[in-house]
Amino acid sequence: MNRNNKLYIMTISALLCSIGIVIPIISPIKITLEPASFTLASHVAIFIAMFISPLIAVMVAVGTTLGFFMAGFPLVVVMRAASHIVFAYAGSIILKKHINIIDTVKSSLPYSLCIGLLHGICEVLVVLPFYFGNRMSPLYYDKGFFTSVILLVGVGTVIHSMVDFYLAQVIWKHSSKAIKIKSLVNN
Repeated sequence: MNRNNKLYIMTISALLCSIGIVIPIISPIKITLEPASFTLASHVAIFIAMFISPLIAVMVAVGTTLGFFMAGFPLVVVMRAASHIVFAYAGSIILKKHINIIDTVKSSLPYSLCIGLLHGICEVLVVLPFYFGNRMSPLYYDKGFFTSVILLVGVGTVIHSMVDFYLAQVIWKHSSKAIKIKSLVNN
């Protein structure tokens, strides 16, 4: 990859990081049901970064974590955002080997579900110490373990992840052709 291509990819990465930081700050659709929070399109920048490369995916996941922190979300939500590094890296490694997996609904739906499950498991693992910590703290969730952790965080994250993946996939299909980034991915 030549110097111009590296600069081009770095610029796109910076733009995705800034989008990932801004979305949690300005999004009008934020649902917080602690320990869960759902901000529409908050994963889109990460998914698009995954379509480009593992390094970019990790950097954008770090950037979106910063966005949630700057938006003033509770610590448990910021830590859940930090867990995105795991699914972003794993998902982008798979995509690097099988880039055509996102070309059709038939192949992308199982991929999206698997990434969503990994995403949900990571977020549940992050929430567990907060749930089982000091029960007198404000981080104790009176809805119970199953509702708070398994349903809201686990299942809710899988669904949220799949919705955002679909949005990212639609954006990627149109924008990657327009900015000719696909040719840079495999170089």
